[in-house]
This record gives sequence, C-alpha cells and structure tokens, in this order.
Amino acid sequence: MEFLQNSCSVLRDRKRTQDPVAIAKWTHLNSSRTQKLSTFTATIVGLAPAKIASCRVLFFCLFCISAYNILERKEDIMKNLGFYNGKIDELENMQVPMLDRACYFGDGVYDASYANNHTIFALQDHLNRFYNSAKLLNINIPYKKEELQDLLIELVNKVDSPTQFVYWQVSRGTGIRNHIYPEDMKGNLWVMITPKPLADPNKEMSVVTMEDTRFFHNNIKTINLIPAVMYSTDAHNHGFDECILHRGPDRVTECAHSNVSILKDGCFITTPCDEYILPGIARKHLLEACTALNIPYEEKVYSLQELFDADEIIVSSSTHICRQVKMVDGKPFVGKDSSTFKKLQDYVFNEFYDYTNAKRID
Repeated sequence: MEFLQNSCSVLRDRKRTQDPVAIAKWTHLNSSRTQKLSTFTATIVGLAPAKIASCRVLFFCLFCISAYNILERKEDIMKNLGFYNGKIDELENMQVPMLDRACYFGDGVYDASYANNHTIFALQDHLNRFYNSAKLLNINIPYKKEELQDLLIELVNKVDSPTQFVYWQVSRGTGIRNHIYPEDMKGNLWVMITPKPLADPNKEMSVVTMEDTRFFHNNIKTINLIPAVMYSTDAHNHGFDECILHRGPDRVTECAHSNVSILKDGCFITTPCDEYILPGIARKHLLEACTALNIPYEEKVYSLQELFDADEIIVSSSTHICRQVKMVDGKPFVGKDSSTFKKLQDYVFNEFYDYTNAKRID
C-alpha cells in the first residue's frame, strides 16, 4: 500500500515541464517497480489456496499499477512537440520570452530535416551545417553536437506520427533590445516537431522564375526568411509549387526554399556553393548519387537560358528530396532525359528509406 501511495504522490509531482526533481523521483520509482512486482508475484505463487482470498487488495493494487503504466505511456506520446531550453510540451501550450533576440532581431540560425519511421534523415549533415551557420554568426549553441544529436533523437520518439518535419533553431540569447551583444551570451535552443507526410516523388512540379533580390550570405541558414516567405507566397498565390530565383539573366541561384539543378547531355549541373545559395543537404546527396551511378556532374554558374534549354530541371530539399519540373513560368516544360532523372531519384529515395529503416511506399 505504501508503494501505491508513493506512485500517486510522484504522479502528482511529475509534470511535462520535465522538472528534474520529479524526474529523479520517477526514475527511482520505475527502477524499483520491477523488483516490487517480482516479489509480489513470487509471494502469490507460494500461497496456499485458502489464503488467496486475502490477497484481493494486492491484486487490486497490481491492476492499478498496470493501468497506470498504460496511461503513462499514452501520456508520453504527443501529437506534436515544442522544446525551449529544456521545457517540453505540445506546441499549442509552449511560450517563449519576448526578450529572446529571435523575436525582435531574427537573431539566430536554424536547420531542419525529415524524420521517417522516427529516424531523422542525414542528421549529421544537418548538424554540421547548423553548427557552421552558428559559428559564422558567433552564436553560442548551449549543447555540444553529440548532445544535440541525442536530444533530437529522443524528442522525435516522443511524437506519435512516424513521419515528421523536424525543425530546430538557436537564437543568440535573451536580453533587452540592443544591437550590440556580449560575446559570452548563451543561446536559446528551440525545437519544433510536427507530423508531415513525405512529398509524393511522382508528382511533377510547376515553377516560376523571379529576380533574386535577397541579401548576400544566403549560405548561412539564418531565421531571417522574410524574402523567402514573400517569394513562396507569391508563387503559391499564382498556382506555382516553387519559385526559381536568379541574379539577372546570367545567374540562376536557388529556389525560395529548395535548391535547383539541371541535367544537360547526361551531365548533372548545379550552382556552386558560395554566398548566393544555401548548401543543401539533398543537393549534397544528389552529388553523391552521381558519383555512385557514374553520372558526370559539374558545380558551375548557369544562366536562365541554360535553365530553359535544360533536358531536365530538378528541385531538391529535405522535404522534396528530388522532384521533376514540368512547367516553368506557366509554360509546359518537356523533359528529355527522364531515365537519368529517374536513376538519381530512385537512388536518393532508396537511400532515404534504407536510412530510416522503412518500406518505400511510392
């Protein structure tokens, strides 16, 4: 009976705020629970039949503990998840301080990936880019890379849906609004995990081209995304899936929230990684696919006209992975090298499903 009372007491203390004291109590209780139940079972088995009736209270306690176990596991499964500096709850219940520099300066960097079968695809690649972005802006991430990796893996497994969009960012820190910041300011870690089905790889895309008027340093994955938001919304409102950006007619850069590459005469051509584009992880894996499949590739600047004259146009991102374009600026785009495109697409999608230990469904 004392054990049951302790269970109820700890249950009242244990909140999703992840209070360390409550967690410590619960961990101790959980570790002792198995030993208690084992002792209980051995006692019951050794009793004479005449004494079984006197154990009804104990049976009731066992039933309550088993039922609580089921409810506790159900409670821990979440429809979505928000994390802010150690606090965890569903996103609708989360709050962040107004003095977080992300709120008034957009002062932070982010990264994102897709989780399938509760496994985050290419997590090391995304973490490497995340820490590089923070380094370029002198932002102090409050976790070592290995610690953040373990944390993200843990959080993904708390969300019910096996297919998830996993987003994390670090802001420079918290303080009264001031352009000047102390070098030792501790960053704030945000994580948002939401259910998201994988984009259909067989659905072709329509795109529109627009002049790229964004600032420089697009290679840093900053949370200042207003230009990308405006481009994406304008494209969507005109019936397009994505927007291909260019710096004048002589240089195609990237999409509003994806990379763009082309196929020409059997060669995979993609814009070089410089300050004009984000070094996409899906783009990186496409280049690795080219090497594995013996498909020649070039990282070079190409023009709008070369885009229009390409044999295939390919959009890649963590959510699209590898998609084929069939309409540009409202005009049909007829591809001429579907076989090479399909080889690349099959390779990266098979890699994705192998990595996440899931069966390919398309």
